[in-house]
Amino acid sequence: MMYPFMTLNDNTEIVHSEMREDGSVKVYIERPDEKYGFRHATCMLPDYRWEDIYEFSQEEIEYFLGIIKSMAHLIMEFSKEGGFENASGF
Repeated sequence: MMYPFMTLNDNTEIVHSEMREDGSVKVYIERPDEKYGFRHATCMLPDYRWEDIYEFSQEEIEYFLGIIKSMAHLIMEFSKEGGFENASGF
């Protein structure tokens, strides 16, 4: 299951998985693109390991890494609670 986390001004979506048995969480980033359909990348927490980067520049990945690092504590917590909506009670 993937849970919505954040939508950036350029329509980039950041979603995350539930916490896996090994304590890891998949953070998936996707942006619509006319040429490629969708650009995407996956960052695995808690070790910030990047996988499956498609048509994002290194500069963009570093930008996303900054966002993820600043929000990792929330993503990890929400991943245990079934996403933001379940964790917040909304």
